[in-house]
Amino acid sequence: MRLPGRYDGVARPIVTYGSNPVLHRSCAPVTEFDEDLRRLLLDMFASMSAADGVGLAANQIGVDARIFVIDCPDADGEDVVGYAINPTLVLPGPVGDEPAEEVTEEGCLSVPGPYADLPRAFRARIDGVDLKGQPVSIEATGMAARCLQHEMDHLEGTVYVDLLPEAQREELLAEAAGPSGDLPA
Repeated sequence: MRLPGRYDGVARPIVTYGSNPVLHRSCAPVTEFDEDLRRLLLDMFASMSAADGVGLAANQIGVDARIFVIDCPDADGEDVVGYAINPTLVLPGPVGDEPAEEVTEEGCLSVPGPYADLPRAFRARIDGVDLKGQPVSIEATGMAARCLQHEMDHLEGTVYVDLLPEAQREELLAEAAGPSGDLPA
């Protein structure tokens, strides 16, 4: 589905927990910087927007590639919009009187519905490359820092519920599945 407005791409279906092995393994590095990669990036932004998300990793639309997009507010309410290819995560620590970490609710498009409190570093930075293979960094605080960490987890094959105690994870997965017992495909 092509979306009018902010992102010029085609929204693709979101992969749900347990439905596709690509969501549960480390993603492959991007090696081809071509028109297909540009189209994937546009589709990722469109898919994130259509699903009312704030971040999306390529494996969440079934693509085995180390790339993610973000459109999420930081601790000051400023939108952090960007992407990173072949990113690495850096946790630089607090600046001034910032907390080192915060515990807040976290959810995921691949586990639709439920949220759970999860500790994350308050400040995070991603170092990667852009569509031309040039260095790019995104540093953020608050919810946007949480999003950077969350998307990096996806690229390593980890969904946020995997970080929770087993009983809580099973409860959230059951909630996401609903009465039918199946997560939406």
